[in-house]
Amino acid sequence: MERDSTLDYTASAVIDERGVVTGWSEEAHRFLGFSAAEIVGRAATLLLAESLSESALRSFPDELRWHGTVRLRHRDGRDVEARLLVHRRSFDGQGQGEWLVVAPVMGEAGSPYNGEPLMEQAFLQGPCAAAIYDSGRRLQRANADMEQALGLAQEDMRGLRVSEIILHPHIEETDKAIREVLETGEPQHRENFLPTPGRSRQQAWAVSIVPLRAEDGQVKAVCLAAHDESRQYWARQRLQLLNEASADIGSTLDVVRTAQELADVAIRGLADFVSVDMLGPRENGGEPTSRVRTERVGPVTLRHIAKAAATESCPEIPLVVDDLETYAEDSPQAECLSTGRTVSRTLAEPDSAEGRRQTQDAPHGAGQRFKLHLMAVPMRARGVTLGVTVFGRRRFQEAFDPDDLLLAEEITARAAVCIDNARRYTRERSTALTLQRSLLPRRLPRQAAVEVASRYLPAGAQAGVGGDWFDVIPLSGARVALVVGDVVGHGIQASATMGRLRTAVRTLADVDLPPDELLTHLDDLVTHLADDVYDADPDSGATATATATATATDTVTDTETAGDVGATCLYAVYDPVSRRCTLARAGHPLPFTVTPEGTAELLGLPAGPPLGLGGLPFESAEVELDEGSLLVLYTDGLVEARDRDIDDGLGILRQALTRPAQSLDEVCDAVLAALLTDRPQDDIALLIARPKALDAGQVATWDIAADPRSVAQARKDVSAQLAEWGLYETVFTTELVVSELVTNAIRYAEPPIQLRLIHDRTLICEVSDASNTAPHLRRARLFDEGGRGLLLVAQLTQGWGTRQSSNGKTIWAEQVLPVVFPDPAMFVTAGEE
Repeated sequence: MERDSTLDYTASAVIDERGVVTGWSEEAHRFLGFSAAEIVGRAATLLLAESLSESALRSFPDELRWHGTVRLRHRDGRDVEARLLVHRRSFDGQGQGEWLVVAPVMGEAGSPYNGEPLMEQAFLQGPCAAAIYDSGRRLQRANADMEQALGLAQEDMRGLRVSEIILHPHIEETDKAIREVLETGEPQHRENFLPTPGRSRQQAWAVSIVPLRAEDGQVKAVCLAAHDESRQYWARQRLQLLNEASADIGSTLDVVRTAQELADVAIRGLADFVSVDMLGPRENGGEPTSRVRTERVGPVTLRHIAKAAATESCPEIPLVVDDLETYAEDSPQAECLSTGRTVSRTLAEPDSAEGRRQTQDAPHGAGQRFKLHLMAVPMRARGVTLGVTVFGRRRFQEAFDPDDLLLAEEITARAAVCIDNARRYTRERSTALTLQRSLLPRRLPRQAAVEVASRYLPAGAQAGVGGDWFDVIPLSGARVALVVGDVVGHGIQASATMGRLRTAVRTLADVDLPPDELLTHLDDLVTHLADDVYDADPDSGATATATATATATDTVTDTETAGDVGATCLYAVYDPVSRRCTLARAGHPLPFTVTPEGTAELLGLPAGPPLGLGGLPFESAEVELDEGSLLVLYTDGLVEARDRDIDDGLGILRQALTRPAQSLDEVCDAVLAALLTDRPQDDIALLIARPKALDAGQVATWDIAADPRSVAQARKDVSAQLAEWGLYETVFTTELVVSELVTNAIRYAEPPIQLRLIHDRTLICEVSDASNTAPHLRRARLFDEGGRGLLLVAQLTQGWGTRQSSNGKTIWAEQVLPVVFPDPAMFVTAGEE
């Protein structure tokens, strides 16, 4: 077949993975004489006049592009020599695809531009890689820079359009731009970002396409000049990545999250995969176990805390968070930690002996499949080496250059500061949380007045541990005190203040003070604490008074100091004999009561100022609680949030309390589920109590005449009552206690005098009178005739004490009930019936 002497064209075909022709152009039909119907579906080797060389066959599976001159068989039987350019097109990212084969067919006359002054002037004046494309947009000339940029010689590209030389979307746009320049005569300028042969990273090209005119002014061709601006492009990319690192790394005070942010940022343009490993324990913000060393001392063990890979085809790092890995002495990680400097290393091919040794340096065997470029950067903060970050690139990636090293060091340094802050914060928060939990009751005490359930949740990591607390305190006379409090602020100082206030409440509760008086004493204590802080540091104490006026809902800001002291508190005392509950509050949210029928309402109490203001009175209120009802005490962190008003929170709490529940624990869980969707923004303390009432048969009361002869009758009445209760073993001790207490009341107090026995978990004996004078325990001297009565009571009972009331006082003594063993006759051994 004779080639056209004036017309050039490109013959093209498509061959699949099996070597079968799947596409055949009209130009290919024109070139070789075979029609599409004759050749599609047949083996491509039928077109070869001679076999390809062994080197060409070996290169096909690995190369993305091949070029060379082959002899093809024409339909009429003669051989035709053709220059082929073969592109591999992948469809699924796994290497499966097809080959696109293009062959330029030139006319006998050749290029009309060879040797003309226009062509020579274009190349003489061109500042960079340049090529000439004719009116058919086909390459006719290319200078040495263009040949180097495209990885092909001029002869291999002549007659091909730019979109046929390189397969890339940007090149297709460039081909369109060449056509527009030929049509309009107006130059165009573009920026192309594409990988070039021999490089896997994208290069940035500033492309200028200018028309080439003949003497008559007609556009006969175009000159394409490309300037390599990759260095400037990657400098901008590095700067952008550094800005992203500043914004994205350190968004939280969590060590693992911060390390993961470092890895996620680095794979955006610096590395294919990143691994972050720490020295020593990460839990509780522990200090690293090693510092920078000046000489190698052996393998190093690191704790893996974060990883990231750019694509799924990157080598995976199988370790998970908290896994330990030991690296050899000559590994990049060990060398980096030993010297305190960045280590950059390219691993040898795995098939070689050196490669098999060096693949152990790669993260967990990744080098067995890939040739890697590794860069290990130490993470240092405050002069302490925290760990090492390893950046890696796969085979066909360029090695890390000095600019990459500086970028990696800068990003790692910023992340190290954030990780160190997170580690120190984690340690402080863990210390505060441990302190607070140690100060909270580990288990609620045994008592019969109420059934209780509680929940405590510390605030999220941003707010830090606060000073919320709750307590259940058994009191005399089978009564119980319920306490919920909230110290303003967060951190160790708030936890320590909470512990002091809780201890003070327990101490004051042992004195049996009424709720309003107890809060008055507690207010004095908080005021003294603030004064102590001011004396120690006037600057920090200056804001203590102002802070005390804020409720516990106020989140501590950076302007608050460690010396701020203020708190709120709710104190309630429930008596199961009378079913009366006395409550007082100091700036604390109102409690809820839930009736046995399921109606939830806020309990109206007199408003009291927060603790720490000093000089303002507190008032108490008394309510009667039905058996089976609920009393709900809580801190404001439960109902308040930044995105929710307190009234809305109270409404949600009311609805949650009205839902049917089988137990108090289920009620607590329902409340937390209704009000919380994430980690709480402030500490939460929740205490729910179900009051119980003592049966009338468990309480016996007698009025005692102010006559010494009534003591004997009191002993008889008590003995009879104990016999009725079946407490025969307690008669002797109880008679002694009653004799002493009643005698003291008749002799030193004022009528009316009342004796009461309460049969609960213990046996409680109470003597009330109208005098406010309380007896004192003392040791009688050898020849004293009196003064041994209370000492005897103290020796015979579990405890005794005095509590004041509005009408006088009550002296009480409590005995442990004897253990009742089952009657052996109740048990029948097998075979004895």
